[in-house]
Amino acid sequence: MYRILIVDDEPMIRKGLQKLVEQSELPIESLRTAENGVVALQRIKEERPDFVFTDIRMPKMDGLELCQHVAEMDADIQVVVISGYGDFEYAQKCVSYGVKEYLLKPVSVKGFKGVLEKLIRTKSKVSSESFIAVTLLEQWASRMEQAVWMLQDAELDLVLDEIQEELKTKHFKLNRVVDMLAEINTLLEQRLNARDVYVMQRDFDLAGAENEEAVWACFTAAIHGYLEELKAKRKGKLKDPVEEAKLYIESHLAEEVSLEEVADHIGLNPSYFSQLFKQSTQETFVQYRTRRRMEKAKKLLQQPQWRITDISGEVGYADHPHFTKTFKKYEGCLPSEYRQQMGIRA
Repeated sequence: MYRILIVDDEPMIRKGLQKLVEQSELPIESLRTAENGVVALQRIKEERPDFVFTDIRMPKMDGLELCQHVAEMDADIQVVVISGYGDFEYAQKCVSYGVKEYLLKPVSVKGFKGVLEKLIRTKSKVSSESFIAVTLLEQWASRMEQAVWMLQDAELDLVLDEIQEELKTKHFKLNRVVDMLAEINTLLEQRLNARDVYVMQRDFDLAGAENEEAVWACFTAAIHGYLEELKAKRKGKLKDPVEEAKLYIESHLAEEVSLEEVADHIGLNPSYFSQLFKQSTQETFVQYRTRRRMEKAKKLLQQPQWRITDISGEVGYADHPHFTKTFKKYEGCLPSEYRQQMGIRA
């Protein structure tokens, strides 16, 4: 089953190409459209297509720029450029971005089907060159399920390291890595829920990840999330870990508290805690800590008895110039200027 994206600024042409896809009678999983390159990129991030058919001349972002962005994604996406005779020379520039197929307007049923079949043959050949057996995916999921159920962090990390090393040796495109990790997560979730003790489910969306490092960070955080969730359920721990973290940060604003230290305090894996914290607060750990420090600094600056140099230490900045620079970046003025605005002499 294949995913197709059609990009053209003319509604009638989009509809016509959609009809050609439907008439091809080939195995199509999804068929989506976009009116320009900007919308197309958003569609690609939401769900990576196997094939993109794109016009050359479009507003906001033309086909050439779209081809460039797709090439930079390092994704196994095959692109077909659709152009008129007048644009053919311009369309040839797309060769440097990996475009190998062209369709001239008006597009015929026979021509379109021929190109689509060729794309499918090429993709099937590439897919068969390197793969990971389903049995191996199932073995990984089974070992992770056991590690999660027995709360064995070290064993879980060992399996994750094996998966990462295996994927590196295969040199897969990003979209294939995403698909396989999503499949492993699904297998693990099914095994955990099959025990019929707790309902285990993690938010796991890799579609927007821009590179393999981001994909892997999201995957490992989700996997560790199962273990942390199970640990909390068994302890009957009802406290919100993010709220616990906030309270800890608040009481240690004068210290250089690290993410790892806070994660250890509330009993969570640092990688999982980092993902959970950002998902809950819409801020990274450092962004949140800095904001709370600056908010506390503003309150202290409004009290004349506090010297500015003392305030910097009270909110965790041993280096006074660093505090001044951070405050100006956050508030738009120096601490002394902020005081003057309050009618207080610096």
